[in-house]
Amino acid sequence: MRDFAVRRNIELPLLADPDSQVIRAYDLLNPEAVGEYKGMARPGYFFIDPTNVIREKFFEAKYRTRNSGNNVISKMFPELGEEVTGTVEAPHLQVAVEQSDRTAIPGSRITLTAEVRLPRDIHVYAPGTKGYKTVNLVIDCPPELELTPSVYPRAKILYMAAIKENVPVFEGTFRIRQDIKVSSAYAFSESLGPEGKTFTISGKLVYQACDSKTCFLPASAAIQWQVHVLALDRQRSSESIRHK
Repeated sequence: MRDFAVRRNIELPLLADPDSQVIRAYDLLNPEAVGEYKGMARPGYFFIDPTNVIREKFFEAKYRTRNSGNNVISKMFPELGEEVTGTVEAPHLQVAVEQSDRTAIPGSRITLTAEVRLPRDIHVYAPGTKGYKTVNLVIDCPPELELTPSVYPRAKILYMAAIKENVPVFEGTFRIRQDIKVSSAYAFSESLGPEGKTFTISGKLVYQACDSKTCFLPASAAIQWQVHVLALDRQRSSESIRHK
């Protein structure tokens, strides 16, 4: 592990646990792992507060799927864990394009975000609203990247006096989050080469903006993200220091 840390410029303390004693003590042993993976922990994160109390935990059932540190932070503190990578002006709104990570490795799970900023007195209709054109984030993802369902915030119920209806809407500023998982297939990892590959993820925000009197024509805003995927470090340490 020291050899790996020096090679990768890792300054954080790393724990060598060849007999899985610490993994078992924390009840993290993956009993389904076999062969060379036997004794491994389930990959995950604990969020521990200043009083040493575990407040949150994020774990994956499959050892090849791993949240990035920034991805976890973005789930708890979106303003801290995501970086604005572009801004798009569209009719009646602005979209800030954000992402938790610019780089990833095979198996990584990262978060893409569209932060929608609406002017005062303008609203858009929340997904699932019957009889209205609702806001929708549509993403065209390369096959090497797997999409999960988009996550929308809780809608506000707006009373429409003209038609005497209560309608779920979004107002002000809100975020639509989209997690993607980078393929963990061996063939894909081997195809990346020493410099890795950059993938462009294209999308569009489809919506119909309205104010208290008028619903404007449906519109869309084209947005995109870029993720640079690096190959896994498969270099072995010298035979003289390998664990026997």
